[in-house]
Amino acid sequence: MKRRTAGSLATILLVLSLLPILLGGADRAGVLAPPASFEAPERFERFPGGAATSRGSLDENAFSHPSGNLDFETRADFFVGNGIFRKLWVQSPSSTTSSDGLGPLYNARSCQGCHLKDGRGHPPLPGEESASFLLGLSVPADEGHVEQPQTESERVIPDPVYGAQLQDNAVAGLEPEGRVRVDYEERAVTLDDGTTASLRVPRYTIENAAYGPLHPDLRTSPRVAPQMIGLGLLQSIGEADILAGADPDDADGDGISGRANMVADPIDGTARLGRFGWKAIQPSIRLQSAFAFATDMGLSSSIVPYPEGDCTESQAACRAAPDGTGDGEQEVPDAMLDLVVFYAENLAVPIRRGEADDTVLRGKGLFHGIGCTGCHTPKYVTAETDDVAPHLRRQLIWPYTDLLLHDMGEGLADHRPQGTASGREWRTAPLWGIGLTGEVNGHTLFLHDGRARNLTEAILWHGGEAQAARDAFAGLDESDREALLAFLASL
Repeated sequence: MKRRTAGSLATILLVLSLLPILLGGADRAGVLAPPASFEAPERFERFPGGAATSRGSLDENAFSHPSGNLDFETRADFFVGNGIFRKLWVQSPSSTTSSDGLGPLYNARSCQGCHLKDGRGHPPLPGEESASFLLGLSVPADEGHVEQPQTESERVIPDPVYGAQLQDNAVAGLEPEGRVRVDYEERAVTLDDGTTASLRVPRYTIENAAYGPLHPDLRTSPRVAPQMIGLGLLQSIGEADILAGADPDDADGDGISGRANMVADPIDGTARLGRFGWKAIQPSIRLQSAFAFATDMGLSSSIVPYPEGDCTESQAACRAAPDGTGDGEQEVPDAMLDLVVFYAENLAVPIRRGEADDTVLRGKGLFHGIGCTGCHTPKYVTAETDDVAPHLRRQLIWPYTDLLLHDMGEGLADHRPQGTASGREWRTAPLWGIGLTGEVNGHTLFLHDGRARNLTEAILWHGGEAQAARDAFAGLDESDREALLAFLASL
């Protein structure tokens, strides 16, 4: 009886989270307004994904639960998609025709191999290989190389030998392209109250390059796999609501000039708002998934119909290797891609913890007060349009991102433009679930390349448009800094 009562209460609370949105447009503006005070949580703040908030455990599987409002039939699709997401692909030819076509060059054998427990990846650790870390490659535009089909949306020119991404694995009979070694230099940073922190400055080296010398002007960009929760909700935010926060010329003079990364949809050629990836280069989960299949695992789909993956014309043996296409089907058929996309769209955001705690509330006030919300927009109401799944429509959500590009300063720059993003620009990362990273993934490594060992270091790396907020954080006393960090840990 107690278990049934608790479940009913959770359902009632989730339904109640929809009420402000149902009251009409005028109240909608009120719901999205900043809080008038920080003495108590805002209404429904405990449910950052609205009715889609996870009802599952807050343990190591906290990022792997389905949207809380999926019905029985669609929950079945979610778990089938999870099976495909986790399955290991094999080299062609194989008797397992539904799972062959891997590579020939690749980074991981499964989606789960990069997105560990649907959470954050990490850079290579000493004595350990990391499939959850990738190195993007390109050469300057004046080289005149033709763009490869799998990188059209990124508007990068791949390395003529090694392609658009360094693949550190290969099928039998071929050599991996190389390995990435990461070395760190410690840099001391003194905060205003005399506290000393240390930041790791990374240096990346490609070792064992197997296909000839690296391009003399090679540009690289290290990336860890991002967490996957709430992607369907981010996709469901109205484009106009995101563009309303853009201020490319800093017209309001606040030093923050969020910019949209408008990219060409390879399916129909239309310009769409990029939302996914560290530089917001993909406008949809479907495209993000198809390009990941192609570049990370060398698997073709109807969207990226190139079974050789990222093999270049300079890698003749790779391009001549058997592939997994047959009978007119791609290596990842549309029905299989649909299920993976559905799974990714419905990985639920965990429930908040400790949102009513006095220290957390004080930290929330500081987060607003020092300007963090200038980029990390706290909340949205998802759209109610035909392209949004019914269960994700009109949800009050709390992702803490504006999904726009921002100049983050020279310290975080990779000097590799991607899409319309410059080498200093990055998409604002969503913060929901960030406090559960240690529980899910066993580490607290943050930022695009995992250089930050904790949230303090991640904040101190902020520069450019975020410099003022970073300096304000460094100017807090220890008690206030701990309060702000407690707020982040509650998300």
